[in-house]
Amino acid sequence: MNSDSLKAVYHNLKQLDQVSTSVSARYRQMAQEILADPSVSLVWRQAISNRLNKANHLLQTQTVGKEDSY
Repeated sequence: MNSDSLKAVYHNLKQLDQVSTSVSARYRQMAQEILADPSVSLVWRQAISNRLNKANHLLQTQTVGKEDSY
């Protein structure tokens, strides 16, 4: 995977809360594919993993109220 594609996925993860659910799912899938690809550098996989984790945490705080539980 080339550097521009990795940058695009990294950038897209920052916008998950601004796009439709289907586009968000597509961005997440692309990120998961990168994370599973050992040919992608560890630095890129860590950066994408961190951004995906932050997006997931943001989604969790927005959708789970104080009275909700898992």
